[in-house]
Amino acid sequence: MRSWLLRIHDAASRRNFQGTFVVSGAGGVASARISHFCEGPNQYERIESLDGRQRKVYRYNDVVQTVWPGSHVAMIEQRGMLSSFPALLQAGDDGIASWYDVRVEGSDRVAGHEADVLAIRARDGHRYGYRLWADRVSGLLLRAEVVGMRGDVLETSAFSDVVIGIRPQPESVLQAMKKLDGYRVVRPVLTPTRLESEGWTMRQVAPGFREVSCVSRQIEAPDDPGNQPAPSPAVIQAIYSDGLTYVSVFIEPFRAERHAKPMFAALGATSTLSQRQGDWWVTIVGDTPPATLKIFAAALERRKP
Repeated sequence: MRSWLLRIHDAASRRNFQGTFVVSGAGGVASARISHFCEGPNQYERIESLDGRQRKVYRYNDVVQTVWPGSHVAMIEQRGMLSSFPALLQAGDDGIASWYDVRVEGSDRVAGHEADVLAIRARDGHRYGYRLWADRVSGLLLRAEVVGMRGDVLETSAFSDVVIGIRPQPESVLQAMKKLDGYRVVRPVLTPTRLESEGWTMRQVAPGFREVSCVSRQIEAPDDPGNQPAPSPAVIQAIYSDGLTYVSVFIEPFRAERHAKPMFAALGATSTLSQRQGDWWVTIVGDTPPATLKIFAAALERRKP
């Protein structure tokens, strides 16, 4: 099982490819153009949204620059390698065989490429299943479906066209990252931390999940008017993964003007839970069944001074 998943994951970082991918779910569709290059140990990526508000994302290894041309705002941040399509494995993937079964379902064609089809079944109700279409030659993930508890497809990500094995063009990313004249540049401050150091404890997470990251984030919103917006209060973000999917827990000071009422929503594969906890506002987001988020919410406790 793990060899199949590792091949798909490695292809996303070690192959040069360019194409258009489309994400559909919950009645919505979004598409983007992606180019990925690798040279030696370095990775370069360019993603441009094709629908809605214009947004461009450039990545050089773990430096990610998001640009909104319409509002002339750029955000530069340092991110860990949490995976998204067409990558697969999250950090901490050693135990995924305990929580998922994988079987080969046959072959198919996606965007003109022959693909092996894999079915990933969740062993319990704390996570969703998947169907994956991997390019037979390179292993690159061409299509992925998130499958609900009743076998319904909650979300689909797929290339509508893709060319694999293109010539690397790292300068097309590096040069674009330098063109920030006239942009207001936002640089979020991320400080590694621990929930316990911030006065919190997570008594028991959902089975199979473990913490892979915890940071304190201070950021101004990209749409804030003016050149010198006031900094927002720091937000604690703890990320948990079972190897294939993740749950993010955000903790920030409660503000009545911003945090009106508790909220719970499930849109496609993504569930979101927001609620007040004393003087704090907690938001939990994950591509998991809603009940999984409730386990995290019930386990989070403010430590007594």
